[in-house]
Amino acid sequence: MVDGNANHPNKRLNPALRLFLIFLGLFLFVGGFAAVIFWKDFVPNKEHVDPDFRKLSKPVFYKGSFFPESAIGEKEGLKLPLSLVQEWLDPSILYEQSSDSVIITTKDKVLRFKTSQLSAFMNEKPYTLQFPVEKKDDIVYVPIEPLRQLYQFELRVSDQTGAVILVKKGDHLQWGRMAKEKEAALRSGASIRYPIVSQLVSGEKLMIWGEDAGWYKVQQSSGYIGYVSKADVVLDHEESIPEQVTPEPFIPWKPMGGKINLTWEQVSTKNPDTAKIPAMPSLNVISPTWFSLADGDGNLTNLADPVYMKWTQERGYQVWALFSNGFEPKRTTAALSTYDRRMKMTKQLIGFAQMYKLKGINIDFENVATSDKENLVQFVREMTPLLHEQGLVVSIDVTPKSNSEMWSLFYDRPALAQTVDYMMLMAYDEHWATSPDSGSVGSLPWVEKSITRLLDEDHIPPSKLVLSIPFYTRLWTEELKDGKTVVTSKALGMESAQTIIKDKKLTPVLNAETGQNYVEYKEGTKLMRIWLEDETSVQARMELVKKYDLAGVASWRRGFETTSIWNAISNSLQKRP
Repeated sequence: MVDGNANHPNKRLNPALRLFLIFLGLFLFVGGFAAVIFWKDFVPNKEHVDPDFRKLSKPVFYKGSFFPESAIGEKEGLKLPLSLVQEWLDPSILYEQSSDSVIITTKDKVLRFKTSQLSAFMNEKPYTLQFPVEKKDDIVYVPIEPLRQLYQFELRVSDQTGAVILVKKGDHLQWGRMAKEKEAALRSGASIRYPIVSQLVSGEKLMIWGEDAGWYKVQQSSGYIGYVSKADVVLDHEESIPEQVTPEPFIPWKPMGGKINLTWEQVSTKNPDTAKIPAMPSLNVISPTWFSLADGDGNLTNLADPVYMKWTQERGYQVWALFSNGFEPKRTTAALSTYDRRMKMTKQLIGFAQMYKLKGINIDFENVATSDKENLVQFVREMTPLLHEQGLVVSIDVTPKSNSEMWSLFYDRPALAQTVDYMMLMAYDEHWATSPDSGSVGSLPWVEKSITRLLDEDHIPPSKLVLSIPFYTRLWTEELKDGKTVVTSKALGMESAQTIIKDKKLTPVLNAETGQNYVEYKEGTKLMRIWLEDETSVQARMELVKKYDLAGVASWRRGFETTSIWNAISNSLQKRP
């Protein structure tokens, strides 16, 4: 037979040729791969691109990043977008749409200027601008002139590109320079394969903002930002932006070497007969409830009494008059809604302080809508510098943290604490008047937890925190009706509670769970219960003041206490921790 493949030599390759073709394929594959690697790592990209910020006519940079909105104006007439100022200088700066105003508050200044007007007010005194606030395409622009007076920063403007570089007090800039005889491309990324943004010349100085895989992220004085090989740059020097001399901060009054011991004087219609007020050893501050919000326009009611003031002065008490919102949420919303209304309240308080020679104002806003949270902070920020100008101490009362919208969540405690001199923690009403369960007005564990939450979660400085304690308790009645226990209560002063104990021949028992003395008795089928506020409970709270080194103690209210309580507080304050 004849082999059918004998006449077709191509159908079976010679083994040597086959091996040659395999090696050739491998060579071409490796060579191609090597060419790709060579192209990627050794052949630089020569494409030129515009920087990201080129669409902005006057871009503003901070720490190697640019803001998405442009500045406007030239030289002293330069204006920055309000959103930039809020993000990079002060987040508390406010634009109030209803009055078309920008409001700036610092530790000692309140500046308010309206759009398109050269007349402004600083601490309610006339202040003339060279260039007005401007609103353009729904963007508000703020002139740099007043900003420079209130904040410590520099603006470095490039004549070449118009780019603006912002540097602030305390910033540290690392400078580098291109090595001699070196020129290089500034690239958009940390590789030669990235396109070119700009050219760098020998000896050019650059701000260095970071490193990435052997490359520096740098910025030219023109504002251009990109990457250059570390081999092409020599570290030059560090620049520290010095802090300017600032006015001395307001130093609030505090007892020499001691703690604040404040009590509130409740004044509903008329002031008390001071001749009937007993001695209160170690008391140094008294806060009569004299001022309250009368309406949504910001008018205040005034119950101050010159006779009472004379009595306090003769005894050397500081008077920090209380200003209440009357616990009226709708009225509060209206009064806090505009700068003019907020300032109206502030001016009245200043007038009252001057008239009665007050030493401080205690703010007591409760039952407030959570939507008014920011406006309450703004009110306190606007009020405090003006009250400090008058030498007045500013304090605010806050409840313990809870999920109650109207009684707790509306307080921005960290923001408020940054502004006020003292914060009074009203550590009572754990069980309130209409509570469904009977219990202590303020059990010791609950009080301590209320303190630590403000210290640990909200970072309130202990030197600002004053523990407010109750001089009252509640007589609880538990009665079975239709198979359910119905709970009612009645507020009692300490003396009234002691009268019940004496009349009923009761023996108080220390309740370890609450850290208080406790009594109970029956009236027919009703169970009557009292968690007592007395020397035992007061001394336990005073130990917390010492344990956490708080600013002092406040008490609600004078007249509910027994006379012995003042000695208990005095003795506790005199003991060293």
